[in-house]
Amino acid sequence: RAQIVKVSDERHLLLVDMHHIISDGISVNILIREFGELYNNRNLPALRIQYKDYAVWQEGFKTGDAYKTQEAYWLKQLEGELPVLDLPADHARPPVRSFAGDKVS
Repeated sequence: RAQIVKVSDERHLLLVDMHHIISDGISVNILIREFGELYNNRNLPALRIQYKDYAVWQEGFKTGDAYKTQEAYWLKQLEGELPVLDLPADHARPPVRSFAGDKVS
């Protein structure tokens, strides 16, 4: 999500909210650099490839022998009953699982 918030007639903020799974250090750096380029009224270079290209390559990979070999390997590794992952924690797990969160302003 992204939104521009007007603070005053001369001041605005660009707020960007991204999930951590898509915002590693490299991608955030690219995003900030490109926002800066656009803010300074510069054009961004055309993309050599797009996500749809990757999607086509991925679909092609899924029909090949390498994919089938990898899939068979992992299906064999993960067959049967899988153990519950019991990692040490700071606090005991509650008897009922909850996804209730909190809001901090």
